[in-house]
Amino acid sequence: MSDDTAFLSHARYGKDKVRVLRVVREGKWHHIVEYNVQALLEGDIETSYTEADNSVVVATDSIKNITYYIAKISPHVLIPERFALHLGTHFVSKYPHIHKAFVTVEQLRWSRIPVPGEQGPTEHPHSFIRDGDEKRIVKVEVHRLAILGATITYLRQVDASKGKDKLVANVTAGLSDLLVLKTTESAFSGFVRDKYTTLKEVDDRILSTSIDLSYTFAPVDIPKPTDADVEQFTVPADIAPGSVWDPAVPTRARAVTLDTFVSDNSASVQATLYRMACLILAQNAGVQSVSYSLPNKHYLPVDMGYIGVENLVPAQAEVFMPVAAPSGLITATVSRK
Repeated sequence: MSDDTAFLSHARYGKDKVRVLRVVREGKWHHIVEYNVQALLEGDIETSYTEADNSVVVATDSIKNITYYIAKISPHVLIPERFALHLGTHFVSKYPHIHKAFVTVEQLRWSRIPVPGEQGPTEHPHSFIRDGDEKRIVKVEVHRLAILGATITYLRQVDASKGKDKLVANVTAGLSDLLVLKTTESAFSGFVRDKYTTLKEVDDRILSTSIDLSYTFAPVDIPKPTDADVEQFTVPADIAPGSVWDPAVPTRARAVTLDTFVSDNSASVQATLYRMACLILAQNAGVQSVSYSLPNKHYLPVDMGYIGVENLVPAQAEVFMPVAAPSGLITATVSRK
């Protein structure tokens, strides 16, 4: 197709599935994190597509190597939000023609192995167990403010001459694949009934889902590195509770999710989801919106009536058949007013 009938409307490239395990040693007490990292770049790179000009390309192999290097030197590597911000800030500060960096960090869940102690079990200082399939997810976009144009509301209030080196980050964090189940205190009734309806109303059922949660913070200003190699990254001295810099936000969000799942006498997945999201917003002032994706994990009571055994009435249902598909999928985003 010739250039007079087509144009490059968008381009982004980088490295995916960069696997990193980092050990941080404090004497005999060790910490570990395992990350899967994706780092993508945008900027003045169009000629690499349209003119076969590789002079504007930071090789994806270099992007991989930078990821490992920042994992080695960053004092923030144990906190995925800060590590992702450090990595994205380095990309847009190191390469003037790169205007945006998109970093996604998936943290695998490792826990310390409990060992016997004189006063009960204690955590082992350097031995760990992979604690299920749950993952912590962080998505970061770091960009130069001035190059985005006056269409962005907050840019209208910025002097472009002062903002040309200003960095701004958007951060979304959360978790995925948190599998939960409870055997009672879940109902589903009062829904639309018409000629297509075969589902029976129930006042008690198994409720199970694999929770995907994400929450988005208000945009934050990022100090530009001042060292010659632009490898430093500074975290504010005063950390506002509930902000992107607050390391307790993920713990609170996960606790709210589990506590609400346990305690809510659920009228529907939708109603329970909304309660979870509202509580996360209430507890974390810097969070602007909360999204959940809750697929039903169906467990259907097995009909044993053919042999005279009752297993369908909720109070007597004890044997269930897990059904993988089809499954309901409940999603919603709850935003701060």
